[in-house]
Formats: sequence, C-alpha cells, structure tokens
Amino acid sequence: MKLKISKLAIAIAALTANGVVSAANNLPTEKPQTMEDMWKIIQAQQQQIDSMTKKLETVAVAEKAPPSADISQVERKTDVLTEEVEKLRTQLVVPETTEYKSAYGLGPAASKVYQVGKGLSIGGYGEANYQVRVDDQGGMNSNGTVKNSDNADFERLVLYAGYKFTDNILFNSEIEFEHGTTGAGDENKGEVSVEFAALDFFIDPMANVRAGMVLLPMGFLNQIHEPPFYFGNNRPEVERRIIPTTWREVGGGLFGELTPGLTYTAYVINGMDAKGFSSNGIRGGRQDGSLALAEDLAYVGRLDYAPNALPGVTIGGSTYLGNSGQNQTYNGVEAAAFTQLYEAHLQWKYRGLEFRTLGSFGNIGDADILSAAAKQTIGSQNYGWYTEAGYDILPHIFPETTQYLAPFFRYEHMDTIAKAPTGWSDNPSKNLQIFQVGMNYKPIPNVVIKADYRNFVQPAGTSPNDTVPDDFNLGLGFIF
Repeated sequence: MKLKISKLAIAIAALTANGVVSAANNLPTEKPQTMEDMWKIIQAQQQQIDSMTKKLETVAVAEKAPPSADISQVERKTDVLTEEVEKLRTQLVVPETTEYKSAYGLGPAASKVYQVGKGLSIGGYGEANYQVRVDDQGGMNSNGTVKNSDNADFERLVLYAGYKFTDNILFNSEIEFEHGTTGAGDENKGEVSVEFAALDFFIDPMANVRAGMVLLPMGFLNQIHEPPFYFGNNRPEVERRIIPTTWREVGGGLFGELTPGLTYTAYVINGMDAKGFSSNGIRGGRQDGSLALAEDLAYVGRLDYAPNALPGVTIGGSTYLGNSGQNQTYNGVEAAAFTQLYEAHLQWKYRGLEFRTLGSFGNIGDADILSAAAKQTIGSQNYGWYTEAGYDILPHIFPETTQYLAPFFRYEHMDTIAKAPTGWSDNPSKNLQIFQVGMNYKPIPNVVIKADYRNFVQPAGTSPNDTVPDDFNLGLGFIF
C-alpha cells in the first residue's frame, strides 16, 4: 500500500518527537521563534522518521493485507498534524496577538516589526481635531484666509511598513499623509513625507547599527509621537519650536544598552540649513532628508537611565551639535552658524500617575549675520521647558475597568529669542507661557479621545499682530 506521509507530515512528526506539538491536544507547547529553528528540529529527526516509515511499509507489503489499525491511525494523525504545522508556520510569520510596547526608541505601533519572527509588518496611527479660537484677533492672513479662524483638520494619517529579513537585519519606515490632502494647488494644505526609513543591524545588545532616514533622539515626542501616548491634541510647543519635532535627517550610528537600564543612541547626520532659521526658532532649518545639503554634518547623542530601584522612573538627556552654514553666503558673508541644542528630561509613571518634565537650551553662532540676511531677529540663544501631570481616575470609580480617563495639566515657558545678537532688538511676543488643562479618554488602549484648553500668556508690549489667541481643542487618535 501507499502511505500518505508527505514532507509536511514528516515535519510534524519531527516536531511531535521534540515536544513542540502536544500529543494530547495537537497544540503547540514550545513554539520555535523562527522558521530556521523549526527546520533545525525537522532535520534533526529526519533520519528517525525515514526509518519508521520504511518499517511500516515493509510490514504492510509482507502481510499483503489491508492497512492495519496502526497504519490507519498514522494516516489520521498525519492529516491532523499537517494542519497544525501550517498553523505553526503562520504563527511564526504573523503573531496572533500584538503587544504594543516601545522598542529601541520608537513608538509602540512603530515597534511592531520587532515582534515578528520574519517577514512583513504593517502598523500605523492617525489623528484628527477641531479647534475653536476663544478670542479671535480678526483680520486676514497674507494668503487671504481669515486670521485665527476656527478649524477642523485630519492632521495626519501614518503607515508603518517594516520587514524583518533575518533575526539580525530589519527595515522599518513611517510614511505620513498630512492634513487630509496634497497635490497640485494644495502644497500649503498637506504633504506626504517619509518620517523615517532605516535599516537596523543587530550585532550585540551593547552596540547595534541604524542607517537611513533617522529620527533624531531628542526629547520625549520626536521618536514617540503616537497620539495615545501624549496628553492634549497638540504636542507641547517646546517640543515643536525649541526641539523642532518631527525632526529627521539622513545619517546613521549606534544604539544599544550599556548596562541594565542604561540605553544610548548616537548618530552622524547631515546638518541643518541656517537659511531656514527665523525669529520663531530653528524649526525651518530642518532639511528632512530631501536633497539635503550635507557640506556640514552634525552629531546627536542621547542617554536614558531607568533604574531598577525606581520602577517607572526614566531620566535622560540629549545633545545636538553641528554647523548649519552649509558653505553658503548670507548677504555675501560666509557663516559657520554653529548650532547647539541641549535637552534634559524626567518621566515618572506610578500606577495611574504620569508625570513629565523637560528643559531645552539652544545657541546659534553668527546669529547677527543670519539676522541681517533674513531681515528679522534670529536669537543667538533660545530656551524652553515644560512640566505636566495626569492621573487615571477611572479605577477609583470602576475598580474592574480596563478603560482610561485622565485629567491633566501642562505648563510651558519658552523664548526663541532669549538673547538677541548685537545690533538687533528682542521681540517680546516670542517669550511665551502656556497654561493647558484637558482630559484623555481611552475606551481601549489603541484609541484615545481628547479635549483641552490652552491659555497663551505674552508679555506687555506684544504687538496685536503677534498675539496668540487661546483655543479649545477636541480630537481623537488611534494606533494599529
């Protein structure tokens, strides 16, 4: 007779012999981590399985009889176990469940690729909001729109696409669609951008390599900016104007864990373009890896420490250093425009409490030359800091709930012209304080609904044209 023992059946028999598939319930009990692991098990048992198959066939031929009960049972188990190996193979490539947690400095949704055994990983996030200006200033902007009007915006839709080639090499990327639309005539409304796209090479826990379009490891939100993981509909202004998130450039470097709890990231990247600097700060100097000038390179590094003795506490800091002149002239004068940015942060999560504080200080060389070329005051120094706290109150109301409801408060203070260069005057409107209160509600961990109010306080003497109105914001966000 001809036995139905296929290659898949042989593979399953091998797995069964090694305890990977339980004989009692045909379910995986010790799932291999990769396809390579599974095939090693198969190869180790191949010779034994071949021997068993030949014995069964010899018995059947010698007896010249219909298949015995033993052979029929083998056939039945073969059919059942063939299905199980297909399930096992699928589980190795596509996990049944995803645990959303940050890895290697990226957001939880962006970290999905690190959980797959091999192959493709897809994730993403999105957010939308409605903003009401509480005290409109009126008038018109230069582009003909109403100044400080109420607005609704599907702010961004992001797709993460990653691919794990081997256990040591993977690709990860973020593609962002902003403000709902883009194209001819809509350049000022929206755009499609590559937020990051990099190859990771895992060599040793202490030293791994990342290269491509990388997110600069500064602050809380430049790397982890998915909406369920920060308070309010708008990212803190300090992490937009002083640390110009989202900030990414082309480059590469090292990352790893030096000792338990002590992690680092260090990159060499193309520098900024000082022709984009303004009285609002260095944000316009980002080149975003788009035909970026790289006459001047820059260096950025970060350290974080999460001590085991203080669960939930993380303390760290980062530094950016590099010339931004890019061998260009400014009104016929060359300028190195050496740019420095320093940042320190502390985070504490304890039960339902979430607390953050961050401070940043920057210095721009040749600010007088840059100001003359830009025809506006570019601060030779800038600074900003904020502190915030939120607390999940639902467990005190519904002890068994898995939902989340956290009122929060945030205070920010920043000045993009903390020091004006010689010969240039300060602009008091750039010295800004923000008081913000709000609430984040998560019916499930992947979805958040947000409401907040921001009160902007500026010094006396601020021009009405530079006054920032208060606003109320209502929005939602999600990850997958």
